[in-house]
Amino acid sequence: MHFIIALIVGGIIGWVASMVMNRDASMGIVANVIVGCLGSILGRFLLGFLGLGGGHLRDNAFDPMTLVSALVGAVVLLGIVNLVRRGSVR
Repeated sequence: MHFIIALIVGGIIGWVASMVMNRDASMGIVANVIVGCLGSILGRFLLGFLGLGGGHLRDNAFDPMTLVSALVGAVVLLGIVNLVRRGSVR
């Protein structure tokens, strides 16, 4: 059950991150879930260095710091994808 909740929350986080980065029209549901879940891992890694990292999306899906770190990671991940594909972050 935790896995399904993580996929749903990851999809919502990926969707919000795609709206922040103006990529909403070019991404589908599967891409949103992938970006949200990978962004959670990346955000936990990046914010973990500062001591601000949240928990796992699978275990603490509704913890505010987990959601913030997942969103930060998803935005950073989309920024990297934009940089590689378009040559600019936005």
